[in-house]
Amino acid sequence: MSISRFQAFSDGVFSILITILVLNFSIPAYTAGHLAAAVVNQWPTMAAYVVSYFYVGTLWLFHHDYFNTLTRIDRNVNMLNLLILFSITLIDYPMSLVAHTLAIRNTQDMRVAFILYDLVALFVSLTFFLMYVYLHRHMDLKAPHVTTDFYTTIKFDPLRSVAIYGASIIAAFFSIPLSALLLVLGILFHFFAYLRMSGNLRKAKVKKVPAQPQPSREEKK
Repeated sequence: MSISRFQAFSDGVFSILITILVLNFSIPAYTAGHLAAAVVNQWPTMAAYVVSYFYVGTLWLFHHDYFNTLTRIDRNVNMLNLLILFSITLIDYPMSLVAHTLAIRNTQDMRVAFILYDLVALFVSLTFFLMYVYLHRHMDLKAPHVTTDFYTTIKFDPLRSVAIYGASIIAAFFSIPLSALLLVLGILFHFFAYLRMSGNLRKAKVKKVPAQPQPSREEKK
């Protein structure tokens, strides 16, 4: 498979997932003259959608920039990419559960919903970690400017996010608000990790190759 087909397929999955996220919205049941109140009562759906959209969008940015460093792909990269995309497509389900349980405000149900969201997010991070490890061991697939130093700066980011989501799971048994906060912090961590990775890639691309010394006239002779 060519790089262009690889990227096109992945972009298509991301675009479909983002479209599916917004389908969680529906016209609320309301009596005439009370539409505003009914819309306000849908805030859990909006909150879950905004967080999930930001999350999926950040993952797409990661995917787009990171895989642009490849000059070719092999079968294992394709298989790992399918695993990554599978994990990301799971986000819609816990998002719907979080929105629903926030609306009914049952503590036990909210705990289950947040734990499921954390587990999916943790799974997503682990799939990216597997891809990082594989590509680090196969540097021949990457462009020349992507060195092992670049990998060193990002290789532990997926594991750091796993730790955050793990802490959120533990917190869910004691405090739902704390668990929700840690979940959001984990997603924000992805965004700042992306900004750092993207900045490092730009620096690597613009780094000037040391000029080769020009032969003297005597050497030319």
